[in-house]
Amino acid sequence: MNSFARFALLAFVAVLGTTTAQAAAPASVTPSGYAGLVDAVVAHYQLPGIAVGVIDHGKVVYTHTAGANLSGKPIDADTIFKLGSVSKAFTVTLLARLVQQGKLKWTDPVTRYLPAFAMSDPWVTKNMQVADLVAHHSGLHEFSGDLMLWPHPSHFTPADVVEGVRYLKPSYSFRGGYSYDNVLFVVAGQVAAAAGGAPYAELMHREVFRPLGLTRCEVGTWNRDEVGNVAQPHSWRDGHFVAEGDHGAISQATTMAAAGGVQCSLDDMLIWAKNWLAPTQQQLQWLSQAQRRTEWMPYTVVPVSKRRRDWNATSFVANAHGWFVSDPDGHIAVWHTGVLGGIRAALVLLPYQQSGFVILLNAGSDDALAVLQEVLLKQLVTAGQQHPVSWYAEYLKREQKAEKKPVPDTSARQPATLAELKAQLGVWQDPWFGKVLICTRGNSVYFASQMSPLLTGQIMRVGKRYLVQWAHGDPDAWLDFPGHDGGALHMALVDPNADASSDFRDLALTRTGGCP
Repeated sequence: MNSFARFALLAFVAVLGTTTAQAAAPASVTPSGYAGLVDAVVAHYQLPGIAVGVIDHGKVVYTHTAGANLSGKPIDADTIFKLGSVSKAFTVTLLARLVQQGKLKWTDPVTRYLPAFAMSDPWVTKNMQVADLVAHHSGLHEFSGDLMLWPHPSHFTPADVVEGVRYLKPSYSFRGGYSYDNVLFVVAGQVAAAAGGAPYAELMHREVFRPLGLTRCEVGTWNRDEVGNVAQPHSWRDGHFVAEGDHGAISQATTMAAAGGVQCSLDDMLIWAKNWLAPTQQQLQWLSQAQRRTEWMPYTVVPVSKRRRDWNATSFVANAHGWFVSDPDGHIAVWHTGVLGGIRAALVLLPYQQSGFVILLNAGSDDALAVLQEVLLKQLVTAGQQHPVSWYAEYLKREQKAEKKPVPDTSARQPATLAELKAQLGVWQDPWFGKVLICTRGNSVYFASQMSPLLTGQIMRVGKRYLVQWAHGDPDAWLDFPGHDGGALHMALVDPNADASSDFRDLALTRTGGCP
């Protein structure tokens, strides 16, 4: 971290959580300035739907909605969108509420609330504090254990996650660096439930949604038809966005609720944002300045990407509790993004200016989210001194081309036969992922997870190697069978560019018996 970044970070910490500190800001931008940029991003990326809002000096100055919700009616400011990992700040705020009420301490050992909790190292288990669960410095590699969270739905529960993390192997020392994970946020949700004496979803409604008047925020199990006006996710296929399937009227509680399961409308997200940027006295009683400072205190240094340096001269990025802190164009920003299948979300706050914005997309486009974040940020901190949308879009294309890793040619794949895999048929088990059946269906051989039913697919042979071709479109995975009895079956992504949340590296399956 260079001297400027260190100075900016220390200055931010010194006034963190206050409502009066402000930096010199550019002249206000007219709504038409935002509208042109939003329209350009929507058109460039063919987005099926969007809800966006901008706050400038504590006031909402621009909102825009477009597209249709699940019922076919227009998306509006009340349409509920999945937030993905933007949910993490809600979970941390729930913990902060419990700390404020004396039911919890940030420095408490996790085992005080969850005696069954353990990491692979007994010393880490003993010393893992509540605050460590939400600091992304546990020692686990990026997205470790995410196969317990998705594809959704599955049979995993939050209690299974608490039990399963002990089997996940660390990739660096505890508190020794940064690596993003989801599973420990699930554990944090269970800590909140134990300390608060109620299920996570019930606590979130009681301690966060209702006190702030977030009437269009949901988590847990709820009836979509009764609530109404819900965004439909879209995924990119064959050159355009396609609506994902309808999973029924009941939105089921998910294992990853505390890591990415909150859903909210644009209007409620703007209330949430204003609570951080320009809190009322009532809101400050609801959550004290001390707890607000704790949430935004930088804890772990995050590597700064070349893109951030090129786009806005970012000098530092740090992980706080459920938030990130950085200095784009010399302004302190507190933010988080959300990524789930078919949705993208972002909340970006500029505390010194009491400004920021909310982006909700019902489309799985990382590029659209990144570009819209940047152009809206530029409007707030540089009064529109920025490149056109097309410039950022071309930058991302070049970046992706440069970073793309070679993908093995598996076009010659053929269905594996019973004869060649006869010795491998049977029940296989991993201590955290559970049972897997490698058995026949007719003349074909299939891989089927009992705990994650969507991870079912036909086993194919490519030369001398085998892969599983998932029935529901998840990234193909290599199957490396053991060379001796009692050995472990390991798996790995065929495409090294695939979503790391689908990574199989933590699995070590051993054969425990024949096919039923």
